[in-house]
Amino acid sequence: MENTYTQPKAQGLYDPQNEHENCGIGLIVDMKGRKSHDIVKGALEICVNLDHRGGCGCDPITGDGAGIFIQLPHNFFKSICKTECGFDLPAEGDYGVGFVFLSTNAEERAHEEAIIEEIVAEEGLEMIGWRDVPVRSEILGKASAACEPCMRQFFVARGEAAERGLSFERKLYIVRRLATHRIRYTGEDEDALFYIGSLSSRTMTYKGMLTTEQLEAYFPDLSNEAMDSALALTHSRFSTNTFPSWPRAQPFRYLCHNGEINTVRGNENWLHARQMQLASEVFGDDLKKLLPIIREDGSDSQKFDNCLEFLVLSGRSLAHAMMMMIPEPWERHKSMPQWKRDFYEFHACLMEPWDGPASMAMSDGVQVGATLDRNGLRPSRYYVTADDKVILASEVGVLEGIDPANVVKKGRLEPGRMFLIDMEKGRIIEDEELKEQIASEQPYGRWLKENLVHSEDLPKAPEVPVDDYATLETRQKAFGYTFEDMRFIVGPSAESGKQPLGSMGNDAPLAVLSDQPQLLYNYFKQLFAQVTNPPIDPIREELVTASISFIGSEGDLTRPGPESCRMIKFESPLIDRKQLAQLRHIDLPGFKATRLPILFEAAAGGLEPGHNSISEPRISGKGLEAALEKLFENADAAIRDGVNILILSDRKVGPKKAPIPALLAVAGLHHHLVRQGTRTRVSIVLESGEPREVMHFALLLGYGANVINPYLALETVRHLVKRGDVKVDGDKACYNFLKANLNGVVKTMSKMGISTVASYRGAQIFEAIGLSQSVIDRYFTKTASRVEGIGLGTIAKETEARHEKAYGTREDERDAALDPGGIYQWRAGGERHLFNPITIHKLQMATRFGDYAVFKEYSEAINNQSKEMFTLRGLMDFKIDESKSIPIDEVEPIEAIMKRFKSGAMSYGSISKEAHEAIAIAMNRIGGKSNTGEGGEDPDRFTPDANGDSRRSAIKQVASGRFGVTSYYLVNSDEIQIKIVQGAKPGEGGELPGHKVLPQIAKTRGTTPGVGLISPPPHHDIYSIEDLAELIHDLKNANVNARVNVKLVSEVGVGTIAAGVAKAKADVILVSGYDGGTGASPRSSIQHAGAPWELGLAETNQTLLLNDLRSRVVVETDGQLKTGRDVAIACLLGAEEFGFATTALVTLGCLMMRVCHKNTCPVGVATQDPELRKKFNGDASAVVNFMKYIATEVRETMAQLGFRSIPEMVGRVDKLEMRPAIDHWKAKGLDYSKILYKPNVGSEVGTYCQMKQDHLLERSLDMTTILEQAQPAIQDGKSVEINTPVVNVNRVVGTITGAEISRKYGAEGLPDDTIKINLTGSAGQSLGAFCPKGMTFTVTGDTNDYLGKGLSGAKVIVRPDPASPFIAHENIITGNVCFYGATKGEAYIAGMAGERFCVRNSGVEAVIEGVGDHALEYMTGGMVINLGSTGRNLGAGMSGGVAYIYDEAGDFVQNRLNPDMVNVYQLIECGDDEMDQVKAKIEKHVALTGSKRGQGILDDWPETAGKFLKVLPQDYERVLQAVKRAEERGLAGDEAIQAAFEENVKAGH
Repeated sequence: MENTYTQPKAQGLYDPQNEHENCGIGLIVDMKGRKSHDIVKGALEICVNLDHRGGCGCDPITGDGAGIFIQLPHNFFKSICKTECGFDLPAEGDYGVGFVFLSTNAEERAHEEAIIEEIVAEEGLEMIGWRDVPVRSEILGKASAACEPCMRQFFVARGEAAERGLSFERKLYIVRRLATHRIRYTGEDEDALFYIGSLSSRTMTYKGMLTTEQLEAYFPDLSNEAMDSALALTHSRFSTNTFPSWPRAQPFRYLCHNGEINTVRGNENWLHARQMQLASEVFGDDLKKLLPIIREDGSDSQKFDNCLEFLVLSGRSLAHAMMMMIPEPWERHKSMPQWKRDFYEFHACLMEPWDGPASMAMSDGVQVGATLDRNGLRPSRYYVTADDKVILASEVGVLEGIDPANVVKKGRLEPGRMFLIDMEKGRIIEDEELKEQIASEQPYGRWLKENLVHSEDLPKAPEVPVDDYATLETRQKAFGYTFEDMRFIVGPSAESGKQPLGSMGNDAPLAVLSDQPQLLYNYFKQLFAQVTNPPIDPIREELVTASISFIGSEGDLTRPGPESCRMIKFESPLIDRKQLAQLRHIDLPGFKATRLPILFEAAAGGLEPGHNSISEPRISGKGLEAALEKLFENADAAIRDGVNILILSDRKVGPKKAPIPALLAVAGLHHHLVRQGTRTRVSIVLESGEPREVMHFALLLGYGANVINPYLALETVRHLVKRGDVKVDGDKACYNFLKANLNGVVKTMSKMGISTVASYRGAQIFEAIGLSQSVIDRYFTKTASRVEGIGLGTIAKETEARHEKAYGTREDERDAALDPGGIYQWRAGGERHLFNPITIHKLQMATRFGDYAVFKEYSEAINNQSKEMFTLRGLMDFKIDESKSIPIDEVEPIEAIMKRFKSGAMSYGSISKEAHEAIAIAMNRIGGKSNTGEGGEDPDRFTPDANGDSRRSAIKQVASGRFGVTSYYLVNSDEIQIKIVQGAKPGEGGELPGHKVLPQIAKTRGTTPGVGLISPPPHHDIYSIEDLAELIHDLKNANVNARVNVKLVSEVGVGTIAAGVAKAKADVILVSGYDGGTGASPRSSIQHAGAPWELGLAETNQTLLLNDLRSRVVVETDGQLKTGRDVAIACLLGAEEFGFATTALVTLGCLMMRVCHKNTCPVGVATQDPELRKKFNGDASAVVNFMKYIATEVRETMAQLGFRSIPEMVGRVDKLEMRPAIDHWKAKGLDYSKILYKPNVGSEVGTYCQMKQDHLLERSLDMTTILEQAQPAIQDGKSVEINTPVVNVNRVVGTITGAEISRKYGAEGLPDDTIKINLTGSAGQSLGAFCPKGMTFTVTGDTNDYLGKGLSGAKVIVRPDPASPFIAHENIITGNVCFYGATKGEAYIAGMAGERFCVRNSGVEAVIEGVGDHALEYMTGGMVINLGSTGRNLGAGMSGGVAYIYDEAGDFVQNRLNPDMVNVYQLIECGDDEMDQVKAKIEKHVALTGSKRGQGILDDWPETAGKFLKVLPQDYERVLQAVKRAEERGLAGDEAIQAAFEENVKAGH
């Protein structure tokens, strides 16, 4: 393999389809449409200044991609074509230019060019000629040079074939589609470099696999003075892999995209099904030349571009098409005007949203605009200048030399909003005007009123099925219900209407390794977002989620009309028996329903009389397959017959009829109809007894069901009510059950960052573990699956086993009670667990009494999975060649091995102080590392104890809640771990209820005792891979000596994400298994999210090797590591460090009662109850013994395998083999070979960590300027003042200096204003992050995202340049997510902030003049005064602190506030002291920033005071009042706080 730089094919666990990308985007435009070369130059400069948002792999001069999109440069071509190419061009608009990447082989290239010329002629256009594009190939990096195509442009005249403008563009579109189809997809040359970047009479794209700095140098055309345009879009790409490709560079033909489309698989399937129904008038017979509309091998952004282009060319305006693809969240918008809601609701009947974080800049050459996704998850800021230019980019300050006096407006894109510049009109068209114009083109409101049917208005059904409790238990057995389902799942959700919780991870086997018959659902695992896009919070940000579902036939996408919305609208996809009966008996024009049985013949129940006995049992896989075929035929026939509601039902299950697994029926039928092209003509309604928990509903919807009626689960609920097991009435219980499950489904979607059921439907956000490829290809097309397994035969057999229990011939079987289950807790006779009473007892005996012999018995028991086959590692054997073995004393000592051990991240709060400190002491004794978890650490532990033990945790965790994360905390670490996700509940946040927030826990976390704490699902500063790179950079600045560790959870594609994380410069990557422990998590997450670490670790190691990034990072793994054998296997699969959590707790006495979430731990480990904690008798020496024994076992294995040290052993998969599972009825077809695959890479590629990442710290403003000038203050406490200009590439200014202060002066810092740093210009991201007391930053200009992140006492002042002509409080002066997780300090900002201002603030006092959506989210302390406008959803999840809002418009409470957790008071009712306090704060703000807004409010005081509202969280208010009462009783300080806390808990809060 001499050329290692081509894009590798799928191999081992690596699959190129998992690639993600993110980027920086920019656009610059002259609103009056004046073309100039300056616009092109400006765009190239923006691109270079966004370089840190792009990526680069192991070769610093190979970029991930950069490009520029401009208007067709007519003047340039006119000046050069005559001389260079020898032909004249027609007038502007009468010709189009194609920019094409061709093969470098002359013969192939001639062939490609001939095809293009032939197609141009076929379409009646005329070929003018070709031009070679001059390029400077010598500047390219190795990887990009290896696949560099030959660049040419071709010129096509329109002649008589088409009118100017859109009709000519359509012709060129057809030429491009046909050429690409004939050359790339006819199989002539799979790896062809052929790609048409652009072909248009209006626009042109120059792009390639370049770094941002190479773009202009590589294409000399771009430097030519004649190259002019009135608009330019530019893009810098960051891909998670280092094999980026030339065609994937952006901009595309209509847009450049920063973000990630999560629902792309579903969007593509639905569009595929729709294209058969199209009959476009504008394309006429040419339509079929365009299919398929979406090409399968593109990235998500390319697919989006394909769909957008089709919508635009088939007759919609650019803005109209974008409103269809990325709608605003209209479903729960309180104040949206009716005309706009009608537009969105009508289009929701035509097409589902493309969902995911996205900032898009788009243009068709005449209009140029930008739009943001409904959650506002990507930054986009713009300037408007006095000379009519608009500059928009991911950051401000990307274009130097703009005079502040010239900037007339500074704005930002808002969530779901659009912004369009029309050069024909010469102005910006604002969102409202633009949408009103589009929405009034058709009478959408009237069409909806006349055609859309609301589910509650359906006529009453003639009959509704009745309950039959006599046969209930038999039917429950047939569908595999267990006693645990009733007790842990169905009962609790019917009673409370909430998802049931559990704790302590999952150590039961995978479905395919279990010897119990499993439901088909259990062979799937949920996927979740990590790093490349954020999960969302469906509780606190409910206003962006939606569960509306439409039933009926979809119209033709290209011909919208009144009949397009002839649908039935359901508010939820889960329906009860009344609604199902209404659908079944529907009698309205435009609807027709039929019921299709999903049953197959079962062998049980004897033979029908009069038939000869049949030797072949009918319940074979064949019987099931035949039944599915019959179902598909019936459905096709029904569709031909005009039916558009297909009800799949298994109600008729009985002695001779077994149910087809509902998921198999739904997914199989969905894919069958997509292939037939008829899926959008019908709705699939499921009436089944099988689904009963969140995962079931999520899978059914994810594979295409429209609505679901779980009739047996609801009947069971009513029966539980009748028996008195559920204490609410029947209807309420059923309502609760459906509500709990719907909320669970919405939560499952949110983990992937998807906010609407409509986009989740059919999006297949799952991976399969243990199903055969043939089943997947046929019924679950394009689902990821890496472990081959069972086929239809076994699926039928599992169904039969359940059926036999219900209707079997043996009476004792029929009469037996329901199965016990035993998935959630160990039960005799139930599902097996690794930790059971015997293994727990042996481990505790061995470690407590220091007995290695007993430990060997424990590890034997765990390792004896060969008999039990529990885990993937249990199926592996070491390949031992005795001739290679070495004496044990040649192997490195256990001390060297134990340095690689870490304890798991368990927060003080989820486990007791005693347990937390015992683990830290033990890890420090053996030279390993313990982890603080996400709850901070008591500074008292930073100094060693008198006896020489240290309770300091070497690893400080930074989780999404940022509790206790201060500058002093970070400088006291050897490693800082960014916890992206948690194994037991990936993609979800956490909650610590108020009664667990004891005074000492609150102190460590920097919050208020007795007030509940929420960890958000995402890190609000990691919405994408380049955001993660920023946070890694921030933390490295906060402690230059610590390693930065990023924690991921195993799922399909985790390897590709890890490659991106390595490019983002993490020092350590932890791949965690799905089966780790947790203090509390929804049961559906413990069981169904994530994958085993063996898969994730192997995929990560393989992908890093392919990328040649393995030698730059340390790879670590954890998740149920229990013995030396486990560690040795982890090492051979590619890990060099190892984490232990559950086992460490067991050595300290944990008995695995799995009640951590109830605070009743009987051994004092996972509880805060002072009485229970007295029972704790664990000792650090037991943990030390455990670690020593593990290391001893590892060392014995190393000697057998012939390894002298761990580095030699890392990744040596050739020393492992898979044991065939011959004797297991289910697992025998399993194929795991991909786990042990070794990529074929050269010897120069390192296999373990051999070099340090270069964090480029020496380039920072601190190292070049600030640190040196601040020395007098740091050394002697003298005050200093530092003045310096600042630009957007100066990121994390001040943080390195702040860390030095914390090292020397501790948590206190220096006196206020000791170091004054005055900056002018646009400051880069994370200004002042984590800075301690004593530092004051004054910015004159503006700042980017994450201002004052984690602020630990510093003061931040931001003010516009005095020369700025604009009104400050109407202009954006700082970015999104300011003061995230800040613990202390002050801020005065004269101007507006973006989204999520002060998210998770726990101590900063800030004055601001306007905030975006979701401000003060999860706030727990501090104070915010807002003198300007307010976005939506202020105060969501806010449990502490206080806010004062200037409500000038008077609509704050009605439209802006999230009232769930807060009370609102008028300031004038709050007493004079408080009014004076607010006034004093505003006066200080005016003094420091010269705020005109503040001055205006003070001038009219106290009238203006009447418009201030005070927002105070309910919990916080209650605690403050209790403290006040305690102080009145004469208590003070900690005593008062303790008394207040106890009073609150007694009151039941």
